Amino acid sequence: MSAEPSAVPARSAEPSAGYRVWAVPGLPEVRPGDDLAKLIAGAAPELADGDVLLVTSKIVSKAEGRIVAADSREEAIDAETVRVVARRGTLRIVENRQGLVMAAAGVDASNTPAGTVLLLPEDADASARVLREGLRAALGVDVGVVVTDTFGRPWRSGLTDVAIGAAGVRVLDDLRGGTDAHGNPLSATVVASADELAAAGDLVKGKAAGRPVAVVRGLPHLLSADGEEPGARALVRGARDDMFRLGTSEAVREAVTQRRTVRAFTEEPVDPGAVRRAVAAAVTAPAPHHTTPWRFVLLESEPARKRLLDAMREAWIADLRRDGKSEESVAKRVRRGDVLRAAPYLAVPCLVMDGSHHYGDPRRDAAEREMFVVAAGAGVQNFLVALAGERLGSAWVSSTMFCREVVREVLELPENWDPMGAVAIGHPAAEPAARPARSAEDFLTVR
Repeated sequence: MSAEPSAVPARSAEPSAGYRVWAVPGLPEVRPGDDLAKLIAGAAPELADGDVLLVTSKIVSKAEGRIVAADSREEAIDAETVRVVARRGTLRIVENRQGLVMAAAGVDASNTPAGTVLLLPEDADASARVLREGLRAALGVDVGVVVTDTFGRPWRSGLTDVAIGAAGVRVLDDLRGGTDAHGNPLSATVVASADELAAAGDLVKGKAAGRPVAVVRGLPHLLSADGEEPGARALVRGARDDMFRLGTSEAVREAVTQRRTVRAFTEEPVDPGAVRRAVAAAVTAPAPHHTTPWRFVLLESEPARKRLLDAMREAWIADLRRDGKSEESVAKRVRRGDVLRAAPYLAVPCLVMDGSHHYGDPRRDAAEREMFVVAAGAGVQNFLVALAGERLGSAWVSSTMFCREVVREVLELPENWDPMGAVAIGHPAAEPAARPARSAEDFLTVR
């Protein structure tokens, strides 16, 4: 799993020895426009300071009028979806506009009148704040509020309730810096307290029992001292830290489409293991005659990179001057290669023709080499896509193809290794600009 959130409030008090949880009976059917806080206050006048109220999102959605006709369900899912995470048949796991990853964007046909479906609250944290303030006004009590919804989970069968909105509750409880019962330091433990509360409430509410509200009493340490908690939005893992962001086919498409040419890198070191994993992906590319025409030279040290790039620059300048280019033009063209100098890591993919056939016919021999060049290109593309999957930026530059002898000499490569450009690798200094949209239809000819 990825690193735990960095900005999590520390534990304010020791946990209680026990707690009580119960469902609130007698709540009437909720309709659009109802004052939900008043309805709950009427059904649960026994609420006390320090209690946590667990409210099923469906009744929040009903009160807020988040109801659409059932025949518009697919349109509603589309409207609530910002990113498809995985798809299998008609089932879609998506990221919705609230940032939650769930089936069908949370559009639900259960516990709602026939012919309608419910959308999730527009802003469940805001809904929780309104409920908390309404209960304070109605009953004079200071309670925490958690808005819950039912989720499936990766790697686990079955459903459970989790928090999608919260107010006055410590949604994450940071235990880092403390010790366990044996004195061992806790260095990565951040507890999803709001999710634990939601699951506890689900045990007494039930999925079909018509009890959409529960109360937890006896866990005052989970309430925030000042009410200034970030809300359940803090439970949503950011894209950069999410190691399981996509389904299988979506991950492939995402890696391909998100592979971009990066020309500016941070100084953060590159993990050599990540590059080697990308090489492992590269050498799965198709190749003729069951050959393995790919070789990758990894320049992991700065002196090695400098020796190569200095020698290539000298060779390039000499070529440009022989072509009659002005010194200004030479300087401008040479600067285009600075992307390789800016990168903290370089790879030089090479083509080898071992296993190729020699026909003695120029036409067939040329086609044979083209097959191997295509295989080398497929390997380089695999390499670039795999680097993107490792969250590394890259830029393929063709320059080594114009001075192969120099590259072979500096890197002490065999004569039959043909450098096929160079790949600058590093952590992108900024998010890439949006890619112009391209339609596949513009590149198709169908017969």
